[in-house]
Amino acid sequence: MILIKLGGSLINTARTIVKDLIGYTNSTNETIIIVPGGSIFADTVRKIDPDEESAHWMAVLAMEQYGYYLADGTGAQLIDSLEIHDKGTYILLPYRILKEKDELPHNWDVTSDTIAAWVALQLGARFIKVTDVDGIYLNGALQKELRAEEIIGKETCVDAELPIFLMKNKINCEIINGNYPGRLINAIKGNFFGTVVIG
Repeated sequence: MILIKLGGSLINTARTIVKDLIGYTNSTNETIIIVPGGSIFADTVRKIDPDEESAHWMAVLAMEQYGYYLADGTGAQLIDSLEIHDKGTYILLPYRILKEKDELPHNWDVTSDTIAAWVALQLGARFIKVTDVDGIYLNGALQKELRAEEIIGKETCVDAELPIFLMKNKINCEIINGNYPGRLINAIKGNFFGTVVIG
């Protein structure tokens, strides 16, 4: 099973990515779960600046709004459970799951990145973050591989909690740029270009 966190920064091309993933799972025996980012919907939550508890759940609901957008016209199935029995490409609506198993901090250090990592942990899935940059840069250079501890407290393309979560749970995160057609499918097949963060 593969868990794809599909970043909100890719809103203009994201549905093409979803269609590519559906094409891939239709021709293989794979199961792919897409966790949506918050995109412009979470940006709205930030702008109105509610308290952290309210903001957390509002931002999770923002992920669901982006999920409905990703499903629109793509044929991807929306799900709100981790009980997945058939192969294919699914878009996860996370609110109900997170309400039932509320294990993550409620602050802006935890965004859809860490939520996606948490879902990947529950499923024992390979975790790929698809975003609008090639990966993590340190000192101006793209890092092909680094340890999660190396980016704690640093401004990168992942949220502040993610490296801590990866270390605690000993899981990895692969980061790739979704703006290049075919790059994600190539990465799934083993031809990876981006950054691997080792937990």
